[in-house]
Amino acid sequence: MRDVAIVAFGQSDHVPDSREVSEVEMLMPVLREVLDAVSLETADLGFVCSGSSDYLAGRAFSFTMALDGVGAWPPVAESHVEMDGAWALYEAWVKLLTGEADTALVYSYGKSSPGDLREVLTRQLDPYYVAPLWPDSVALAALQAQALFDAGAADERVLAGVAARSRTDAAGNPHAQLRGDVPMGEHVVAPLRRGDCAPIGDGAAAVVLAAGDTARGLCERPAWIRGIDHRIEAHALGVRDLTDSPSTRLAAERAGAFDRPVDTAELHAPFTSQEIVLRRALKLGDDVTVNPSGGALAANPMMAAGLIRLGEAAARIQRGRSHRALAHATSGPCLQQNLVAVLEGE
Repeated sequence: MRDVAIVAFGQSDHVPDSREVSEVEMLMPVLREVLDAVSLETADLGFVCSGSSDYLAGRAFSFTMALDGVGAWPPVAESHVEMDGAWALYEAWVKLLTGEADTALVYSYGKSSPGDLREVLTRQLDPYYVAPLWPDSVALAALQAQALFDAGAADERVLAGVAARSRTDAAGNPHAQLRGDVPMGEHVVAPLRRGDCAPIGDGAAAVVLAAGDTARGLCERPAWIRGIDHRIEAHALGVRDLTDSPSTRLAAERAGAFDRPVDTAELHAPFTSQEIVLRRALKLGDDVTVNPSGGALAANPMMAAGLIRLGEAAARIQRGRSHRALAHATSGPCLQQNLVAVLEGE
């Protein structure tokens, strides 16, 4: 297989409401940042892939308008996934593996502020048995948290510790929506308090991928993707053990995460309880630095937060702060779909 690496990563400042800018206006500075970082222009790109949700945007084919941020000329080989940008990165990675391209631009964005995100996400549930009950994303995560409590795997004190560590680490992240001490607050849906839940916000992210010697020529220390895989749980929540994530564990195994220890893990856990589930599934010990960027609890732009986890892990490798990192992205209720990538320095 060809060696493929992340050679540049950029993201917007994540905010609760970005009504003053369009998706294109939010994207353009981020795209310019990553292309400038590796001295590339649109004409140099072999492939462009994006991740977003037309449903979230409220209009069909909204992703085609976002292409204005890439540029109308010259024409590009382009694709789109109706998923978090982490899955767009997976498609671009496959494209580079085939040898059809040597470089790729991957970007994703989400504006949750125009609607009620908790209500919007009920539309991804089973339409016959679950969706008619209108359980929102926080209520379902609360069921997962309660299952952890009942199994003796966590309690409110443990969850509060996860929240405190994440927000403290986010103090060094200039793009985070929440930083520093944040009170846990009242219960949103018991046993989850406000501090256990990721903030709802708007944002965008982008990465540049390159293969082989092209990557070495563009970046002093590329973050090589040594393995990547994604798996999905059963759609029916009633047939799943919510205290475990077999799909995450299988994806990690197929990506080679268990072959050698990792020193850093960027986990896409929108709720504190989900970090507990993921740490157990991925067998992460206390010697692994988890979410040094603050993670999704500091900023969770829909459709971009998973790609940000990959970008943050890659950036840490490029800065020499990590040698072997794991990045995780999720989608759907209670960690339904999971992607795991393993990144390494040269």
